[in-house]
Amino acid sequence: MSTEQTPDLDPRLLEILVCPLTKGPLVYDRERQELISEKARLAFPIRDGIPIMLVDEARPLDEDEGSKA
Repeated sequence: MSTEQTPDLDPRLLEILVCPLTKGPLVYDRERQELISEKARLAFPIRDGIPIMLVDEARPLDEDEGSKA
């Protein structure tokens, strides 16, 4: 088991961030450290507590992936 903690995303940041492609809302996936754009079917990584909001850095969602909220 890892003792390293992943930093939480500031809730205020989540309120102002939108998907760069659709301008739609994002869902925070704490377990995977990603911001999910369900409309664009993309997951944007969060590295060292910093969201990487570049479409080129996002991974496509699998068919069975969706909101965890």
